[in-house]
Amino acid sequence: MSDIVAAARGWIGTPYVHQASLKHVGCDCLGLLRGVWREVNGPEPERTPAYTPDWGEPEGAERLLDAAARHLFEVRLVDAEPGDVLVFRMRRRAIAKHVGILAGVAPGAFIHSYSGKGVVESPLSAAWAARIAAVFRLP
Repeated sequence: MSDIVAAARGWIGTPYVHQASLKHVGCDCLGLLRGVWREVNGPEPERTPAYTPDWGEPEGAERLLDAAARHLFEVRLVDAEPGDVLVFRMRRRAIAKHVGILAGVAPGAFIHSYSGKGVVESPLSAAWAARIAAVFRLP
């Protein structure tokens, strides 16, 4: 999994740009995952439709989790390894709408992109860990 973490770390410093996926130019959290996929696995498995920052929240649609389940392998949180994809719910009982890539298990850290910061490596604090909705592994 070190190749996935290394690829993700190569995106650190990329500015946040909604719906973008260009290393050093701009990306959002999904754009980071898409870019790492391209670097590690080749062409993306499906075209990403346009999406709003609310990720389908008004309809309650789990678009991000559904897409992850189509292309990634779900693993239990206790089995998570560096390079695995973390999917987060930003609020309890809300839809999942943020992703990051696990960079280390102990101490925990993950790489993600968010508004105002761009791509960063953050500690996987208790507050972040409590928001994990699912963990997936790239093929």
